[in-house]
Amino acid sequence: MTATAATSAATSTEVTKGLASWSAAYSPKAATTAADTWAKHALLDWFACTIAGAKEPLADILAEEFRSGAGSACTLIARAAKASIHDAALVNGALSHALDYDDVNQLMGGHPSAQVAAAVLAVGEAMGKSGRDTLTAFIAGYEVECRLGEMAGDKHYDLGFHATGTYGTFGAAAGAAKLLGLDADKTAIALGIAASQASGLKINFGTMTKPFHAGKAAQNGLMAARLAARDFTARGDAIEAPQGFVATQVPGFKAAPVRPDAKAPMAVESNLFKYHAACYLTHSSIEAIRELKRQHNIGADDMKAMTLRVDPGHLKVCDIADPKSGLEIKFAIRHLSGMALAGEDTAALGTYSDANAHDDRFVALRQRIKLDTSPNPQRHRHGASVAIELKDGRTIEIDHNVGVPAKDVALQGEKLEAKFHALAEPVIGRARTKAAITLINRFEDLPNLKALMEAVA
Repeated sequence: MTATAATSAATSTEVTKGLASWSAAYSPKAATTAADTWAKHALLDWFACTIAGAKEPLADILAEEFRSGAGSACTLIARAAKASIHDAALVNGALSHALDYDDVNQLMGGHPSAQVAAAVLAVGEAMGKSGRDTLTAFIAGYEVECRLGEMAGDKHYDLGFHATGTYGTFGAAAGAAKLLGLDADKTAIALGIAASQASGLKINFGTMTKPFHAGKAAQNGLMAARLAARDFTARGDAIEAPQGFVATQVPGFKAAPVRPDAKAPMAVESNLFKYHAACYLTHSSIEAIRELKRQHNIGADDMKAMTLRVDPGHLKVCDIADPKSGLEIKFAIRHLSGMALAGEDTAALGTYSDANAHDDRFVALRQRIKLDTSPNPQRHRHGASVAIELKDGRTIEIDHNVGVPAKDVALQGEKLEAKFHALAEPVIGRARTKAAITLINRFEDLPNLKALMEAVA
């Protein structure tokens, strides 16, 4: 069955079946050069963030809890350790999101690659799968979580659910099912098993549990696919059925056919990459402040007050008023904005330290910064307007929106390679970093994942 036929086989109300049918039918022959390129960029970013995440405190805790013997099937990234297939998905998925530096996608309202990559790479490594098959599974899982998120809209996230952990569980399940070769019926069962495991609460933003959501989504999705392959049972309509995932967690859900236009760009082609190691909702404000600094040659000493005009959703995600740790700085937009105006490098991991959370300079700056979240239909959810009142009486203002995918894809690749070098070299060295980049850039040609996983171990 072709992907187009699979789409038409399910009505718009049969969400689980529609996603499963499309995913099971998607094949390497359907992959476009554009989708492959964007998917490799996503994996380049995933490996960079995961390697750097291996130096975070949660990495030691998780590795000690879940590492196995040398004979285990899967690599723990940037560590001299192995783990079972399920535990490797959990640990690597959590590490990839530990810095909150990994990619995002507006369709799902979360981080798309963390959990899907962790799941399919674990399957790919354990089962000796080719790069081409693994890349195809990654694209399929990514598509499933994003299309589900697109149908859901914003209310699920607004209720307090972390989409990376919830929709991500379905994406990991679909990607793993694809790589395991499950048909449409068993893929639907895998999604049904995933529905009972999909979780993640925003209340834990700013703690180790936020990246743990991504790890659990990877592990739970992978487990769902492997159980479905063994004829474990679940409802094949668990997403849309009464008392199912949508009914209990997603008010305002609007079911729709999956990819009615087979020639439309894939979801991975709307991926957004981070170049600041903080919550993505803070990035437009940071970029706007940096641009005002460049245009007007100003710094922190020139500011009397600052107003950030942003979407109201920022208040529930990145407005920690009094950050106590480096991790909390990532979700403290006023503190971050003060640091950006002071010239701190928000791309550098060392910027997010406990010392900077308590630095009197930044505390004083953030106290002169206010948020204006009055509704503005012209403002994009990820966009921001920054107005700085200067001590000389002038007020300068600029808009910025990081919610637009890159048009220059070649330049994007160059920026991601530079990010990879910056994050990976201090951990695995220059030679391994260069080898990993080379292998990821030709991912679809790899006969298996052995050389790549050795390079990043």
